[in-house]
Amino acid sequence: MKTSVEVIDVSTEESSVNPKDLEGEKAPDFELPATTGENIRLSDYQGQNVILYFYPKDNTPGCTTEACDFRDALPELNDKNVKVLGVSPDSMKKHENFTAKHDLSFPLLSDEEQEAAAAYGVWKWKKNFGKEYLGIVRSTFFIDTEGTVQKVWDEVKVKNHIGEVSGYVDEFLSSSKK
Repeated sequence: MKTSVEVIDVSTEESSVNPKDLEGEKAPDFELPATTGENIRLSDYQGQNVILYFYPKDNTPGCTTEACDFRDALPELNDKNVKVLGVSPDSMKKHENFTAKHDLSFPLLSDEEQEAAAAYGVWKWKKNFGKEYLGIVRSTFFIDTEGTVQKVWDEVKVKNHIGEVSGYVDEFLSSSKK
């Protein structure tokens, strides 16, 4: 399967990409504004392992827990040459406030047009309290130093997620040394 950028009307269409189909494929590249004050391209991280996680909204309970879990694990991940990038459709102003409020030490990227979300298959119809709407389905991607998606966690439940991701990273890194 060849990965290509999907063009959809994100106001009325969900992504047709199945996130699991990206495993073993080249990660879709993107360029988005980040809390670092510059635009970040995924391809800028070539040669480094990346945890790319998509989340619905800043300052909500699940998203805050997830961000703080990644923040707390960051020193250990960075020691293993693993970078963390968080992506949501929130504005840069909301990301900057969220980053400051929770002392986040990794970049948050603003995907207001949902282009990256669509390319990764995480822009989907959701139902909450009987209301249907399009939004981000919480998902995490582990991308290796060559830019290949090695692992996808879709429809993530926040509890114990950082443990699952860290365990996989350790397993992946130890098996790639052999």
